[in-house]
Amino acid sequence: MLDFNWFYAWSEKTLHLNLIAYKEGQLQRRIETIMKKSGATDLKQFAKMIETDDNIKKSFLDYITINVTEFYRNKAIFEELEEVFITRLTSKFKAVKVWSAACSTGAEAYSIAMILKKNMLTANSKIIATDIDETILSKAKAGTYSKLEVQNVPPMEKRLYFTEQNNRYVLSDDIKKTVHFKKHDLILDSYEKGYHTIVCRNVTIYFKNEVKEKIYQNIADSLVPGGLFFIGATESVYKPEQYGLKKVAAFLYEKV
Repeated sequence: MLDFNWFYAWSEKTLHLNLIAYKEGQLQRRIETIMKKSGATDLKQFAKMIETDDNIKKSFLDYITINVTEFYRNKAIFEELEEVFITRLTSKFKAVKVWSAACSTGAEAYSIAMILKKNMLTANSKIIATDIDETILSKAKAGTYSKLEVQNVPPMEKRLYFTEQNNRYVLSDDIKKTVHFKKHDLILDSYEKGYHTIVCRNVTIYFKNEVKEKIYQNIADSLVPGGLFFIGATESVYKPEQYGLKKVAAFLYEKV
């Protein structure tokens, strides 16, 4: 039998990764799968391999922290975000501060940057994008994507902001310079205040309810009154009023 409790304690101490927060059954299946792929037969051997082999460490972090995203993921929802963003925020605030939490490869943060650019709001905005995985943050900063990742980008934005090179799509510096990336752990780190929009999509579904509730409260506390919280298509905030939020669209909540 695999000693997951030992592995959780080791992960927190060595990798600063709080695995106890994740849904147990789903997480343990993922750990066992990636462990077997590495060639390890138990978790202590696997931990040693993670400590000594950067490739195995990268594969483990990528697999566990769910680095899957794309530009304009669930395109209709992004269109709704743009409409609510323009009608609700720009009439209230002269400058907007946006946080893309658990940003993965940066596709969603850059999608928001293109929306702001399209609506001539870049000069008065600041976009922060964070993730727990420093390797994936490096990829986000590079801004190079596959055809699949950019498939939902509107044709005009694709022509304006991407250059195709060797079957990859390279994002322009004009968009990249508007997003500031840094490392942040949603579970362990403190939250900056004063955001007008926080995007945290398809992340909390992997966490236990008590952890999810704490994250929602921290996000709500980080928003200014009238600020927006944007979630994923598979998520919902149960009893948003307990966090000081109200639902204003299918996947959008406003700080009261």
